[in-house]
Amino acid sequence: MTKLFTPTQVGPYRISHRVVMAPLTRMRSDPGDIPSDLMVKYYTQRASEDGLIVSEATPVSIRGNGYAGAPGIYSDTQIAGWRRVTDAVHAKGGRIFQQLWHVGRQSHVDLQPNGEAPVAPSAIAADGYAYAKHGEVPFSMPRALELHEIPGIIEEFRSGAERALRAGFDGVEIHGANGYLPDQFLQDGTNRRTDAYGGPIENRARFLLEVTQAAISVWSPDRVGVRISPSGTYGSMSDSNPPETFGYAAKELDRLGIAYLHVVEPRIKGTEEVTHGKAPVAAPHLRPKFSRTLIAAGGFAPDSAEAIIVSGHADLVAFGRHFISNPDLPERIRRRLPLNRYDRSTFYGGDARGYTDYPTAEPAAVA
Repeated sequence: MTKLFTPTQVGPYRISHRVVMAPLTRMRSDPGDIPSDLMVKYYTQRASEDGLIVSEATPVSIRGNGYAGAPGIYSDTQIAGWRRVTDAVHAKGGRIFQQLWHVGRQSHVDLQPNGEAPVAPSAIAADGYAYAKHGEVPFSMPRALELHEIPGIIEEFRSGAERALRAGFDGVEIHGANGYLPDQFLQDGTNRRTDAYGGPIENRARFLLEVTQAAISVWSPDRVGVRISPSGTYGSMSDSNPPETFGYAAKELDRLGIAYLHVVEPRIKGTEEVTHGKAPVAAPHLRPKFSRTLIAAGGFAPDSAEAIIVSGHADLVAFGRHFISNPDLPERIRRRLPLNRYDRSTFYGGDARGYTDYPTAEPAAVA
């Protein structure tokens, strides 16, 4: 694992290894969507010297939440809780970006203010389930945002970015993946608008680019990242021409000078094809269109992570499930140690079980 443990640069930050902790929704906040003591311990366990963490997805507004128990960044009351997390990560020498999130149509009326319908670019329902206080519930039918409402949501992202700065984060990542609101605007399967935010790709990408620019106005470009999932179908997402759509988005984000592009790779088993028989749109396709740091994520193991970095298609690799069950994942990979198995039943919500109770490896013997 030689390339995984060579230093690189993410924006202004020197990163000593290329094993990134991916954003992972865990739903363990305190009432008021305030980061809890358990969350502080969880992030402390997973921080490493000059390593990079992307925080769990964090709603920028109450309307932007589809998971009860997810911590927010939409209120000043949440800043102090996040400051405890960032201070703990920095005390171990690590870096942490906050992922800014709005789920759009992937929510339920029980999670919305006054039981209102979730919002989306178009009134098209998603397949899947939100996590309400009493368990999983099918996504509710959304309503289409009025044109005059869109600047207000962009401002919610800007305000979230500003609170993240006050909370001590090192940067922010726009969650433009997994069928959430920026992705819903971007892809034509979910965006049937006929105004300035719909129709041709230049219009459909407008929301993602304006949200990114709003974060840049707070942070500067080199401390803002964007996550996309060009081949993802979660939340019944689709696009008529993913290579064109995401290629355009990657080029325009490159023009903005952002710190990194975070690409969720398609997971392919055997000869299974994705995107309706078309070649999957992933890091190799986007690499020529994005000149800055590229992070790949999605089902990587240590060997495949090393391979994609050696190939030059990505600069860093984000691990999710393996980081859940291995708080010392970079060290385990470096020493080629066995990985703990994760318990999927404890991923979403709960207590310390399956959250902060995974063991670390024994310290290396000193010669």
